[in-house]
Amino acid sequence: MLIGEYTHTIDEKNRLSFPMKFRKEMGKNVVVTRGLDRCLFVFTEKEWKLIAEKLASSSMLQSDARSFNRYLLGGAVEVGVDSAGRILLPDFLKDRAGLSGKVAVVGVHTRVELWDETAWKTYKKKVEHDADALAERLGGIGVL
Repeated sequence: MLIGEYTHTIDEKNRLSFPMKFRKEMGKNVVVTRGLDRCLFVFTEKEWKLIAEKLASSSMLQSDARSFNRYLLGGAVEVGVDSAGRILLPDFLKDRAGLSGKVAVVGVHTRVELWDETAWKTYKKKVEHDADALAERLGGIGVL
């Protein structure tokens, strides 16, 4: 399970190091794609196959399904993890999430999210402020 929050720096060659705790679980290859809330999603190959299959099973006759498939699948890149535990971030993904310098690397169960450090702090502060109300709503639908 991928959990926890770490801060790492993108180097001058657009490489980002995964936290040691994530390296074994992520494997030698990962898939990086556009995420939601202006972050990037990073999936293991195994998890990505499950997601891609679910997306492929959606109806191509529905506009929303086509659009989200294009968004997630069209922006995906298979990336190798080097011997130092680093991945190379393509410019178009790095720019999409506004990543430069310090990056928040956040484990979210089956994926890793990559956030601009400042954007992550702002987002986290808002969610922490609203946590009680979020828990109330999620509890009402049986999530917690």
